[in-house]
Amino acid sequence: MKAIPVSELTSLIGKDMGHSDWLQIDQERVNQFAECTGDHQFIHIDEEKAKLTPFGGTIAHGFLSLSLLPALSEGLMPRPEGLKMAVNYGMDSLRFIQPVRVGSRVRLHTTIIDVTEKNPGQWLMKARNTLEIEGVDKPAFISEGLSLYFV
Repeated sequence: MKAIPVSELTSLIGKDMGHSDWLQIDQERVNQFAECTGDHQFIHIDEEKAKLTPFGGTIAHGFLSLSLLPALSEGLMPRPEGLKMAVNYGMDSLRFIQPVRVGSRVRLHTTIIDVTEKNPGQWLMKARNTLEIEGVDKPAFISEGLSLYFV
């Protein structure tokens, strides 16, 4: 997305920013995440054992799905003109709704729900992020993420 004037940031409230491209979730990505985080629960990494669960196979870690936000939101989130840096400011809410089965494709849908000037030159943007799973009615998660922009 192109940079927009700071004076227009609040006009984004309620604006649908669209969808990211689809991203394939493969077993290698899940295994790497398990190694990085130390979360080796069998439902993520043991394909044979996971087949015996209600999931029918391995699933991505919820936090793996969440960790995709920066990559998937690239190009969706607006950037104010004169941006010096942006930082993750946390979440107001997060609900994991549906597991992401290994082999699935996911994409991010983003809507801006609030923009406020926290301090001079510091803009707090709240976005509703929905991680959709291709061919599945329920999303993997819905979050209200916060980004702090310094201009």
